[in-house]
Amino acid sequence: MNKVVVGLSGGVDSSTAAAILHHQGYEVIGLTLWLMKGKGQCCSEGMIDAAYICEQLGIPHHVVDIRDVFQTNIVDYLVAGYSAGITPLPCSQCNKTVKFGPMLQYAQDTLGCDRIATGHYARIQYDEVTGRYQLLRAVDRNKDQSYFLYDLSQDLLAASVFPLGEISKTDTRSIAAKYELKTADKPESQDLCLVESNGSMRAFLDKYLAPKPGDIVDSTGKVLGQHDGVHHYTIGQRKGLGVSAAEPLYVIGLDAINNRVIVGDRTKATQPECTVERVNWVSIAEPSTPIRAEVQIRYRSTPVPVTVIPLENSRVRVVFDDPQFSITAGQAAVWYDGEKVLGGGIIEPLGQM
Repeated sequence: MNKVVVGLSGGVDSSTAAAILHHQGYEVIGLTLWLMKGKGQCCSEGMIDAAYICEQLGIPHHVVDIRDVFQTNIVDYLVAGYSAGITPLPCSQCNKTVKFGPMLQYAQDTLGCDRIATGHYARIQYDEVTGRYQLLRAVDRNKDQSYFLYDLSQDLLAASVFPLGEISKTDTRSIAAKYELKTADKPESQDLCLVESNGSMRAFLDKYLAPKPGDIVDSTGKVLGQHDGVHHYTIGQRKGLGVSAAEPLYVIGLDAINNRVIVGDRTKATQPECTVERVNWVSIAEPSTPIRAEVQIRYRSTPVPVTVIPLENSRVRVVFDDPQFSITAGQAAVWYDGEKVLGGGIIEPLGQM
């Protein structure tokens, strides 16, 4: 079948992905997910730009209202995480449960199509030997988004197309200009859609979580200052603590139960290992013995060598060759073999083994 449903946010990347497939001869259908109210990249003006792109390309445009799904899976998830003293990563959760899954379901049930495409910078290939779809880094490593896609299932990878995976961001802009797309010079989104919509993560959280003053303490429990809510802090944070000391202090722990922010020197914010839950094995089947890999514990962090040790209940233990700074509960740990995504999951609070 030569039909593909392209997720359109109204940005240059998704617009160019749609244009590439359209000019390659695919029967392209544009699909925009209505995620929330406000001026976020995925909504409001984004929907208008997506509709304009479809008009430019002469393709149909569908809008699906999944605000309730977004509220439950992303907004409520974030608020619950921050209130519990962790720093959730919404993007991987959003890709699987809000974007790719609902997109494919709508494509199949309503449009009679089994293929979806997005403007993500990543690649997919099928391994004949293992019978698995493999998720690979994008050719443009500066734009690679495979970190956010680690949670996609084999079914979703089998149905997905990433037209931008083999090209650079500069190429994307050039192609958009070549086809005279309205979004060719549109500024790039610089932050999470919720942050863009609300002005800052703090402003977003303040809509849902009331101030809750408490103590800022050192590792011995000595009170050094005051805070107005643990949800305003994250592990490794240095700026904005409002306390002074002879040496730089970092957030090394968030005690939501006792409403305390714990600070210490950089060595106390450095750990030799972590445990990871809700693991999804992507390009390989779940191993029964430890494997060597390189892991990223944040989107922009440098991959570092580790041993990944499988545990029960979709968990692993990640042991770093060299202790790492600012390992943050709620963020994703994604491990690679070169350009291949092996698996990933959510970092648990320290001390859980």
